[in-house]
Amino acid sequence: MQVSVAYFAVLLIWSTTPLGIIWSSESINPTMAVLLRMLIAIVLGALIIYIKKIPLPWHKQALRLYSYSALGIFGGMLFSYLAAGYLSSGLMSLIFGLAPVLSTIFSQKILAEPQITAIKKLAMLLSFIGLAIVSSDNFTFADDAVYGLIFIFIAVSLFSLSGVLVKSISLAIHPMATTIGALTIATPLFFICWLLSDGYVDISQWQAKSIWATLYLGFFGSLIGFVAYFYVLQRLTASTVALITLVTPVIALTLGALLNDEDLNSKILLGAALVLSGLALYHWGEVLINKKLTKMSLAKEK
Repeated sequence: MQVSVAYFAVLLIWSTTPLGIIWSSESINPTMAVLLRMLIAIVLGALIIYIKKIPLPWHKQALRLYSYSALGIFGGMLFSYLAAGYLSSGLMSLIFGLAPVLSTIFSQKILAEPQITAIKKLAMLLSFIGLAIVSSDNFTFADDAVYGLIFIFIAVSLFSLSGVLVKSISLAIHPMATTIGALTIATPLFFICWLLSDGYVDISQWQAKSIWATLYLGFFGSLIGFVAYFYVLQRLTASTVALITLVTPVIALTLGALLNDEDLNSKILLGAALVLSGLALYHWGEVLINKKLTKMSLAKEK
């Protein structure tokens, strides 16, 4: 598999995942929906590992890798499904756009990366201002929807932390093995959450749209998406992988408006523009400024 193909696959899957979560949770309890999604992925993945005879190590370092990966799967997915009852798919994806920022903060602490520069701090402030504008048009803090913001922020934080922790382990394992190893740890946790929150199955209430969305998320969103994600994560930096979240909000906002009748008013568009501009400045601002200064310096010398 080429890195570019895997990267593009993650981009498309992450762009459609928020809407899939919304649809799958419409008639299926969120904890049941995410549990079914993981069960589909782990069964199909285990079958592929058996047929392809892919090694699935369980030594100490492999268990650490699986545990770190499971943190992002369990925490990121569980709280995303909980947030789906309060937020639109576009807003969920937009908040996940903060993953590169959080990844850098975690990387600084865990991987001893350089201090955050003034330009990056400015970019972070710009992104958070944009997020505040978008959020203010979707709910007030007196509304229950504030829980959605809390849930999705926890989700993106755990997802970002997981990516950085995975990068801290130098271990070459097949992406499918990493996925199944992580799902083996995460799936029982999803089962426990379902038992504690609901523990009841009423298939008669499930609608076709929710069932198809769950099947899509199980195969593409979980199995293919996680394999592609772990593949590119092994070969690219955590912040580079997180750059995908710079594009996915645009696609997710568009899909939400076209397919789910989600509102796209001037406040949302302004806030989204600020968030994406902040993220662009965060990643490329220093490079562009340094190039400009170099050109000015060369021009003066001439």
